[in-house]
Amino acid sequence: MDKERPRLAVFTTLFPHPGQPKAGLFIRERMFRVGKVLPLVVVAPVPWFPFQGIIRRWRPHFRPAAPRFEVQDGFDIYHPRFFSVPGLFKSLDGFFMALGSLTAMWRLRRRFQFNLIDSHFAYPDGYAATLLGKWLKLPVTITLRGTEVPHARLSGRRQRMIEAMRSATRIFSVSESLRRHAIGLGIDADKIRVVGNGVDTEKFAPVAKHEARAQLGIDQQAPVLISVGALVERKGFHRVIERLPSLCKRFPGLRYLIIGGASPEGDWTLQLQQQVAELGLQENVIFLGGLPPQELKIPLSAADVFVLATRNEGWANVFLEAMACGLPVVTTDVGGNAEVVSDNCLGTVVPFGDGERLEQALAEALMQEWDRDAIIAYARANSWDQRVAVLTDEFTRLLDQAETGK
Repeated sequence: MDKERPRLAVFTTLFPHPGQPKAGLFIRERMFRVGKVLPLVVVAPVPWFPFQGIIRRWRPHFRPAAPRFEVQDGFDIYHPRFFSVPGLFKSLDGFFMALGSLTAMWRLRRRFQFNLIDSHFAYPDGYAATLLGKWLKLPVTITLRGTEVPHARLSGRRQRMIEAMRSATRIFSVSESLRRHAIGLGIDADKIRVVGNGVDTEKFAPVAKHEARAQLGIDQQAPVLISVGALVERKGFHRVIERLPSLCKRFPGLRYLIIGGASPEGDWTLQLQQQVAELGLQENVIFLGGLPPQELKIPLSAADVFVLATRNEGWANVFLEAMACGLPVVTTDVGGNAEVVSDNCLGTVVPFGDGERLEQALAEALMQEWDRDAIIAYARANSWDQRVAVLTDEFTRLLDQAETGK
């Protein structure tokens, strides 16, 4: 084996598998592209509890079963189990995750000979990865993706998250706001490098609007809003729906396309459908369900404005995906949102929780003449190629430093 060439063990609990095919697609997209340059294997631990099969009888989506091993796009994926009590002792999840993954990682190191652990999310994944790094004597990287903000409010998780970041060899942050958050927790600024996510400009490219609307059966003259994401409270679909009665008066025939479904974070499908019914918006709101990434360009191209009234984000890939299809974005000023929607020519960022300002921004966006070619050009300037180049260079540098003892 060429010891100077990084061989990665990607370590994350959020990764798609047959039981939850849409979980962690953004991590897979990023790291499988790195895998075209550097050898890698994925270790995606799944939580286990003796009675979770019983819980699924009344909560069918609870901890979907995952295979022990699978192959995705030619990459080996391992799913070791770790002990995790539902809703309790979450400050211990990182330790149990490391313990439950140790045998699989030890065997993989002998077989695959990985020399660097690349983890995603500071807790519990990053904490577990740094423990494994100590036990296996390997450098560890952690990518901050947004959960670090709410975890910092919980003392047990906060302390372990800080320990993980201090122990990591390198920290990647998908946004500058997360980098500042980590620095505020006492992490050395020189250890952190911002590497945002990119966009696949072949998968996400505009389709002629009249063709896209014809496929979806949407009136060619209707004003159309669209949101894409997991149907959970954090994403804020309900915050958009509550502004629709007023918007529909100003924009007759308005349609709001909702794309998404259940996720490990929860499932608000019934709540959203009930809200739509109570407001009498059944003709205006269209639930398209969860769609695979390769099919998203049709509804995105059919829309006029993308909106996400989210409570918290690290770096929302979906903004660039919408922009790559020519859509301006209206979103909330949380996390790294303003770093993606970085100019008024790309959309509008409004204060979180200000429903009137959200409604005003949506109305203005629907009336404005946007330079959609400029929006598409911005998205294409944020392709995956440059992100992958930075990551592969960083992995190589870190391994060189580890081998020289610097």
